Amino acid sequence: MLFRLAFAFVAMAALLVAPIDAVAQDMLRDVDLNSPDMTTSEMTRADVDTLLEAARQQPANRRTADLEGKRLSRLDLSGLDFSGGNLRLVKLNRASLKDARLDGAILNQAWLIDADLTGASLVRASLLGTQMQRARLGGADLSGARITADLSGASLIGAKLAGADLSADMRNQSMGMMRGVLNSADLRNADLSGANLSRADLEFAKLQNANLANCNLSRANLVGADLSDANLAGADFTEADLASALLPSAAALAESRNLDKARNLNLARRPN
Repeated sequence: MLFRLAFAFVAMAALLVAPIDAVAQDMLRDVDLNSPDMTTSEMTRADVDTLLEAARQQPANRRTADLEGKRLSRLDLSGLDFSGGNLRLVKLNRASLKDARLDGAILNQAWLIDADLTGASLVRASLLGTQMQRARLGGADLSGARITADLSGASLIGAKLAGADLSADMRNQSMGMMRGVLNSADLRNADLSGANLSRADLEFAKLQNANLANCNLSRANLVGADLSDANLAGADFTEADLASALLPSAAALAESRNLDKARNLNLARRPN
């Protein structure tokens, strides 16, 4: 009996000290990404366009298009205007949203795995718990957006994220740490000036020539990230993890803030 009680206590203690982000944003658990629910559409492009047009004809206070929970995977929706729309829980896996307008749209918990948003506008959009692994967002505008999405492996070459908020939501931890996840994402030449990346996960991210001026990188995970030739003027590195990160020139680093307070700075790689 004493042994069983001791074992139970140890097991409970292990659960209490387990990192909360180990289960964070794990919406993929037990989800069959090859199921019809995740790969097919219940509407055509014409159907979607008709719905959007009907919303535009409504009075200003009722002009929001409601597509919540719709299955729209693999559709070509390029160029359509979803601005201000409700796309919560919508499934857009492998859909084309090239040059689409999603300014102010609600995309919380939506599915956009392998979606093409090249050149799309998502200014001040809400992307909370959104699944966007391997999405293509080259040249997209996410300025001022609130993003706790999983963008692992996504392409954001030349994207605009000025003033975007990818920081961890410390008020809502019931599902683990919700934050912007950009593991192995391609952010070359992206504009992240003034963005809030506090506690964001940028492990192995490509940030060459990125504009990180006045960016909040406090407690961000930058392990293995490539920051070569990045603009770091005013960027805050307080407690950021720089293990194996490739740093830019000494001159660029000199313009950053609190680099001496970063973690594992001694393990970072310096330019030749």
